[in-house]
Amino acid sequence: MGEDILSGKTEEELWCLYHNRRDPVIRDFFVKQYAPLVKYVAGKVAMGMPNNVEFDDLVGFGVFGLFDAIEKFDPGKHVKFKTYAVTRIRGAIFDELRSIDWVPRSVRQKSREVEDTVRGLEASLGRAATDEEIAGSMHMEVKDFHQLMVKISGTSILSLNEVWYMGEDNDKISIVESIESPSSLNPDTIVEKEEIKRVIIEAIHELPEKEKKVLILYYYEDLTLKEIGEVLAVTESRISQLHTKAIMRLRSRLSHVKKGIL
Repeated sequence: MGEDILSGKTEEELWCLYHNRRDPVIRDFFVKQYAPLVKYVAGKVAMGMPNNVEFDDLVGFGVFGLFDAIEKFDPGKHVKFKTYAVTRIRGAIFDELRSIDWVPRSVRQKSREVEDTVRGLEASLGRAATDEEIAGSMHMEVKDFHQLMVKISGTSILSLNEVWYMGEDNDKISIVESIESPSSLNPDTIVEKEEIKRVIIEAIHELPEKEKKVLILYYYEDLTLKEIGEVLAVTESRISQLHTKAIMRLRSRLSHVKKGIL
């Protein structure tokens, strides 16, 4: 009997049915259908994480996000479920990572120190600070600064998932969602979303060329850090450094305008 409800129906029809009836058979169908999406998102998150963060744990966290997405998805909003689900899955993963506090305090402290240094330098210089300038200001060798960038890469990715805007029904939106999937935002928040998007795009355009390319290839073209390294003919470690610096510059530039938008 349960299987009969699935036969001969398009996915759109099943979404409308589930939205109205909450049939567990349809829910289970969507869970199976989109399980690979959880692994995909977990895989992208895992690339920026240290070795002590297990891929299978990330998948487990992401499953909760998939359930949440299925329950909250509204087919009447004319947004693709896949786009909507990616942000919810990623959000669930990072919420859980925060709750278990996996980032060592020393690494978090260094991350804040670099971000504060970048913010201060770029405010005084009126341009993007070079690696040499940042390292010098922190009384470090450039090679040590590069190693530090790799070490704090996980915290920088986590920072992009901090809440940037709270939409209707307490629908949280992070910086990375604004960069990556603006169409997943509630249409009722278009005015705020457009302003957020404008500020972020402006901040991205002000980044050094290589860092800008890394962000575009990672968040828009959906390439892995390894694939970006092949495109730009540098090591994956170097791409990780560029990605971390780009995010820190973004955060330092966005932090002073955030209160004005919200």
